Amino acid sequence: MVGRRYLARQATALLRFARATNNPELAVALVDKAADLKSQADEAGPTVDVSPRAPDVIPASDPPIN
Repeated sequence: MVGRRYLARQATALLRFARATNNPELAVALVDKAADLKSQADEAGPTVDVSPRAPDVIPASDPPIN
């Protein structure tokens, strides 16, 4: 699954191309595709932190071990 940042970058690029073209039909198609990518990004939800953690770190969502 692609991330929200990737989808946002792709949508931004499509909108830039749409503004740069003189072809109105192409511009409409690019804006439509950008809107599709935006809706996919909205459905993707928040990004997950995949940064490495030390093995002795207990995430805040885990209950304490007694």
